[in-house]
Amino acid sequence: MMILGYAILIVYIAALAYICLFCLMQFELLFYYRKKHKAGKVEASKLDENDLPFVTIQLPIFNELYVTERLIDNIVQMDYPKDRYEIQVLDDSIDETVEIAKRKVEEYQKKGFNIAHVTREIRTGYKAGALKEATKFAKGKFIAIFDADFLPDPSFLRKTIPYFEDENVGVVQTKWEHLNQNYSLLTQLQAFQLNVHFTVEQTGRQYGQYFLQFNGTAGIWRRETIESAGGWEADTLTEDLDLSYRAQLKGWKITYLEDMGSPAELPAEMNGLKSQQFRWMKGGAETARKMLPFVWKSALPLRTKLHSTIHLLSSSIFLFVFVVGIFSVPVLYLIKPLNVNASYFAIFLTGLLSIAIVYFVANSTAAQSTDSFGKRLFKFLILFPVFLSLSMGLSLHNSIAVLQGYLGKKSAFVRTPKFDIKGIKDTFKARDYLATKVPLTTLLEGLLSCYFLFAIFMGIYTKDTSFILFHSLLAFGYGTICFYSIRHLARN
Repeated sequence: MMILGYAILIVYIAALAYICLFCLMQFELLFYYRKKHKAGKVEASKLDENDLPFVTIQLPIFNELYVTERLIDNIVQMDYPKDRYEIQVLDDSIDETVEIAKRKVEEYQKKGFNIAHVTREIRTGYKAGALKEATKFAKGKFIAIFDADFLPDPSFLRKTIPYFEDENVGVVQTKWEHLNQNYSLLTQLQAFQLNVHFTVEQTGRQYGQYFLQFNGTAGIWRRETIESAGGWEADTLTEDLDLSYRAQLKGWKITYLEDMGSPAELPAEMNGLKSQQFRWMKGGAETARKMLPFVWKSALPLRTKLHSTIHLLSSSIFLFVFVVGIFSVPVLYLIKPLNVNASYFAIFLTGLLSIAIVYFVANSTAAQSTDSFGKRLFKFLILFPVFLSLSMGLSLHNSIAVLQGYLGKKSAFVRTPKFDIKGIKDTFKARDYLATKVPLTTLLEGLLSCYFLFAIFMGIYTKDTSFILFHSLLAFGYGTICFYSIRHLARN
């Protein structure tokens, strides 16, 4: 029993150590982020009207009843010479979206726009397959990509194209902004997390000369870069991350524009969010499995290899969070029998403190809020614990995705449904695309909430409350995820 106890303790400490290391690496990106902002903004030179190149805009969609018209109406407003760009609506839909897109495309064809409705009988390769097939017929030297829920500014092409004057730049990625951030607590928390990626992480990696990523949408590729890197491949669920790494290993650069936003719709209901998280986490693990050997065989500097490794393994953080949560209950009862000084665990609080600072900067300072510092700090102190709690509540769901990715289990590309949600008066209820069944994972999340509630009770009963705050966050997180997963099911 003593050997088992020490084994549990070692696994617990190892998981805590990894989480702490991950947080400290994020803190290093904050250092580069602040350094970049002190250095000031670098503007690209404006191109003469006659020098503007031909661009292909690709709009991959699949069953998007509620946002397809909005998307096409927005894209045709590009402030770019009409004879210098074409639009490909890559429609893999199997519902009424096909007719909606076809009708909209015909409307703008009659108005003189170079726009085509591209369909496939077999949805091979999902989004990656659609992009790969359409690129064969694309006429543009540059290819811009927008998912169905994005509404880029009309100036998008004029502001991004000049950065390709640097012949080493293969991709220009813009910042995601949020159309419905204030719709609910769920959308606020998503924005809370994404703001970190689109400020500290992307800018920090760029200024630290680490590998960045194309985020699948709201960016533009040099066509030569796609081709030289091997083109779109569908062997992972994150074809964007995969191609980003293959391109950078070929020597191409990704330029990230933090000051240029492309608004999009955040998932407004829990099951849509979970499907998005599953795809991102599993795809991240698949890409790590595929690309890490090439990263370490390359001639990249060691520091770049290390950061690329942490970046590609970032979805694995949920595995370690899940392990720490589950093992924390037996560890609570092993500390005294094994004569362990629990105060030593305080060293891991450096990771929590560092990630808290990262999130505060991303969501308070970098967001350029007009609120006072006190008000921003108060809002952060409310949101950050809730964010931690719900992130931990998603750890079972996301850990399953990560394990499937590393084990090579294949699954379909399940897109995240969008419902044209912008303001608090909009609703996703009684809409198509909502989940209809309660998966086993959701039931397990409910059981885990009970598991940690029991741990809280036992902590109070034994008068050992050292883990009570942690277990409270876990119980709340798992319980909330379970509750809203069931509440947001389709109602017949």
